[in-house]
Amino acid sequence: MGMLLALLLIGADMGAGAVDTAMAQSVSGWNAGDIDRFLQIYSDDPSTSFVAGEGLVRGKAAMKIRYQTKYDFADPAKRGTLMIERLDYRPLGRDYALYIGRYTLRYPDGHSASGPTSVVLHHEAGGWKIVADHSS
Repeated sequence: MGMLLALLLIGADMGAGAVDTAMAQSVSGWNAGDIDRFLQIYSDDPSTSFVAGEGLVRGKAAMKIRYQTKYDFADPAKRGTLMIERLDYRPLGRDYALYIGRYTLRYPDGHSASGPTSVVLHHEAGGWKIVADHSS
């Protein structure tokens, strides 16, 4: 039993590390003003969802429109610099995981926006991909 628990914990750590890496790559895309790189972490599945104060959006194409409408990716002053801190990570079986974090957007004029985010990720052929995102 102890060996099985140890293997499960090692697997969880490896999953958390891979998810942290994927999240960091997405953040890097945001900070570079590259919306496509930012969105690479999202699954191409049309049922992939994002929900925030404006409501529910389904599919990566609709998410791209939402982000382009809300943020000016060409202008760092309007896009801000993104940071995400992991608060919790939980495997949900072999191929799914829950990531809970806090995002912070810092703007050159000194103001910032911050809030919680929770994402469900699915381990697909291309790595860990977000299938559900709730940020507020």
